[in-house]
Amino acid sequence: MGYDSIFKPGLFAGQTLIVTGGGSGIGRCTAHELAALGAHVLLVGRKLDKLEKVAAEIAEDGGRASGYACDIRDEDAVKALVGQWVREHGPLHGLVNNAGGQYPAPLASINQKGFETVLRTNLVGGFLMAREVFNQSMSKHGGSIVNMLADMWGGMPGMGHSGAARSGMDNFTKTAAFEWGHAGVRVNAVAPGWIASSGMDTYEGAFKAVIPTLREHVPLKRIGTESEVSAAIVFLLSPAAAFVSGSTLRIDGAASLGSRAWPLHKAAHSESYNGFHRAYLPDVLKADSLKDGE
Repeated sequence: MGYDSIFKPGLFAGQTLIVTGGGSGIGRCTAHELAALGAHVLLVGRKLDKLEKVAAEIAEDGGRASGYACDIRDEDAVKALVGQWVREHGPLHGLVNNAGGQYPAPLASINQKGFETVLRTNLVGGFLMAREVFNQSMSKHGGSIVNMLADMWGGMPGMGHSGAARSGMDNFTKTAAFEWGHAGVRVNAVAPGWIASSGMDTYEGAFKAVIPTLREHVPLKRIGTESEVSAAIVFLLSPAAAFVSGSTLRIDGAASLGSRAWPLHKAAHSESYNGFHRAYLPDVLKADSLKDGE
């Protein structure tokens, strides 16, 4: 049993694609799909053991992946790693800027260090990765970059540091698409809403209690799957998106639209797509899943 991608086999055969934050969650799922479609996937993260575990999964499924420990907030480390890739693998065809992290907190309680740490991870690190991949490879050979955002269109109460960073990445995506288009480099972004991913199990307290109720605020009345985000990323990396650049694709079941003045009705015919054969259902959603008989 392998990844059940809707895209054609061999779509990325002979290509080298990078996935930051590839050791878990959406990054892990995306790495699996890209490898299943023929790419050699370069996994990046701070913990090598997690990356090696994912690389082993991919190898077991017949794909190719390599793990590299790197703090993407460290400019010199990023420069050195990208240079190593170019020497070892040649042209870099795609970058998925997925790495990120945040914690729930009201703005009034976030100190400067916490605010800057989240911005450095979710914005500065993505910029450094994209800049070096462009300067050292894509400026000469073309390529595609997909940045990771979030549903921050109406502000991001409770995670203002992440909202500021993701909003900045949206603007960076547009600027990079314009400046780098001459080299045949496309830059886009995806903005997932509430996705059933292992990251949900990192939250505690009041926010954890809210997670099982999130689907009630989505017009489709469900939470998204990692595969649904991965499929959007694959599309943006693929030749089917050859004239798409500077765009941000929302993957949120329309949750970021409308207003509280319009009531949400009971949903019907809303079925999820889950092609990831190694998908992990977060513990915080398991009781809710059993209640639905899933």
